[in-house]
Amino acid sequence: MPPCPECSSAYAYEMGALLVCPECGHERPLAAAEPGGAAEERVIKDAVGNVLADGDTVTVVKGLKVKGSPTGIKAGTKVRNIRLVDGVDGHDIDCRIEGFGQMQLKSSVVRKV
Repeated sequence: MPPCPECSSAYAYEMGALLVCPECGHERPLAAAEPGGAAEERVIKDAVGNVLADGDTVTVVKGLKVKGSPTGIKAGTKVRNIRLVDGVDGHDIDCRIEGFGQMQLKSSVVRKV
């Protein structure tokens, strides 16, 4: 535990979402005590656990149905130059697929090449 910022006591303890100093009574949020608490960057991993980054090339690992298309996207389709986004419904990859155009994919259905 980090020392109390008010009195430098090393006896601070955790109480719910707060850190409390028993010597001076100072209370502070637990997230503020951790270095880089709220500013951490989200890590997106593919179906096998590899960390993805913008510009990576990935392969679709299972066949996907696409609304309005009779064939869908086949497993093994290569997708180049992905972009990671905070999408809705877990769709965190924005990309362009040959023959389909712009799409959003879930990271759980791709594998990094």
